[in-house]
Amino acid sequence: MQYYFSKKLTNTTFEQALEKVAEVLKSKGFGILTEIDVQATMKKKLDEDLRPYKILGACNPSFAFKALQAENKIGTMLPCNVIVQVLEDGVVEVAAVDPMASMQAVENPGLESIAGEVQDQLKSAIEEL
Repeated sequence: MQYYFSKKLTNTTFEQALEKVAEVLKSKGFGILTEIDVQATMKKKLDEDLRPYKILGACNPSFAFKALQAENKIGTMLPCNVIVQVLEDGVVEVAAVDPMASMQAVENPGLESIAGEVQDQLKSAIEEL
């Protein structure tokens, strides 16, 4: 099973892609809780150069609440990560975790429907970009 959904965006900059991702996620009920600039972190911590790469921690509060009610340790897998990166050819790629893949490790049938709903929304957001 593939553990993510992705889409390559043409005719856009990295910054424009970040804005569009935030906008589309918001339209699906997700907010961005965290933003990790992996490029800057690698430069600061390791003095290594990396292409533009950000990890966005996306959360839909109603889905998160349902998941926390069904499984009190599920916070270890929240929020849903979405990456925006520039590939070697200069194309911007956006990828989001497939919550159904990550939930396979959790043996709780109550999470399956919630993960399915989140999967539908994230997949739809990626397709909409």
